[in-house]
Amino acid sequence: MSSPSKTQYQPDENVDTERLQRYVDVLDDVLQYARERDYKGWDYGDGMSSRVLLSMPIENRWFDLVVQEFIKRSPINVRPLFLVEQRRNFKGISLFAMANRSRAQLANWFDGDEDTRLYLDDAAALTEWLIANQAKGYSGFAGSHRHVIQHLSGRNGPREGIPHSPNVVSTGYGVKALLAGREFDPNYPDIAKTAVDVMVKDLNYRPTDDGAVMDYYLSHPKDSYTLNALAIGARLFIELYDYFGDEALLERAEKVYDFVASKQTERGGWYYREPPTASHLSMDNHHNGFIIECFQRYEQIVESGRYDETTTHGLDFYARELFDENGAPNFDEENAYPRDTHATAQGILVFTYAGQYDRAERAIDWALANMYEPSDGRFYFRKHRFYTKRMTLMRWCQAWMAYAIAEYVATRISGEPTHGYGIDGLRVQTEIS
Repeated sequence: MSSPSKTQYQPDENVDTERLQRYVDVLDDVLQYARERDYKGWDYGDGMSSRVLLSMPIENRWFDLVVQEFIKRSPINVRPLFLVEQRRNFKGISLFAMANRSRAQLANWFDGDEDTRLYLDDAAALTEWLIANQAKGYSGFAGSHRHVIQHLSGRNGPREGIPHSPNVVSTGYGVKALLAGREFDPNYPDIAKTAVDVMVKDLNYRPTDDGAVMDYYLSHPKDSYTLNALAIGARLFIELYDYFGDEALLERAEKVYDFVASKQTERGGWYYREPPTASHLSMDNHHNGFIIECFQRYEQIVESGRYDETTTHGLDFYARELFDENGAPNFDEENAYPRDTHATAQGILVFTYAGQYDRAERAIDWALANMYEPSDGRFYFRKHRFYTKRMTLMRWCQAWMAYAIAEYVATRISGEPTHGYGIDGLRVQTEIS
């Protein structure tokens, strides 16, 4: 598929094209940083892949948790000392695939150092990688972390080797990438649709009094629900409905959306889990951003107004309590620190899709001023009150910021929220396929 011509889409009169060019220059550098490393890197919860830990003759959940959390929370990057492997992350590759595809389309409007073909080739190769590296042995297409994560309730995979344990969030972003990459292989949407069986059979989609739920991952506690994962699962159904027009997918989506909407607090935000006592997190930033973005996507597709009040109330809480006016992300509703790059990226997405471009720009500019190393195009992990964790996590920092910046610029050019599907859009492409 060729990129759209300049006569098809034009920035509206309020777009600052010089500002957008600066953002595209940053996007190019962020993608180059990742490309030079074959999109491999450290990740947020990758401590269990430590070769030091794996060499120890100890098989104990609590010991594994201590090592994993020490590596995750250390003020300096101790991963090299623990010989933590640098790998590709399934969700990160999904984000990079979509960001590269959008960047190729943006070549019609913005200068760049790289040839458009490079971005398209990377997008195609990364999307194909998702097929080859999906979690195997389940009911359909499924994504997983490629390192083991030790939870209190159990592991998401074996202690040694590459885990093959699906989770809703990785699968949801993999489905987005396959739908976005349909031009590379016309079979991708059909493969993506098989993820429905993973949600229903493997992750136990089931009705409740308030709608429907599913498990975030296989070993998830059965007495609680992870609300942002449910929202992403609902978005998986609604985006497949958008492509295929299957009313059963819409029905499944709305039941899960109903459940998530019913758990919104009077304050406007959502706790990480239901019940709230099931998690150490409260109404933290990026997980609330996930939920709002998923409701935004529903309203864009269905245009029913069904969740307008939910979305408006959530967005008001999100902008008022989870971000400062200068664009800095607060950690949750009570704490400003640590300020997190992933939270910034999610804010860029939510504000962009809401048409609050001034807020999105303030978030980008805050990140560039406080969390970015322009000499090599990398973003730092977190800023604490008195120090900054200057480690770079490939998925958490680079993939999310590349995707967020690409989405902001593509949405300004397109004139409508792109939601990972580029300037041509998912429904437009479906009509001309």
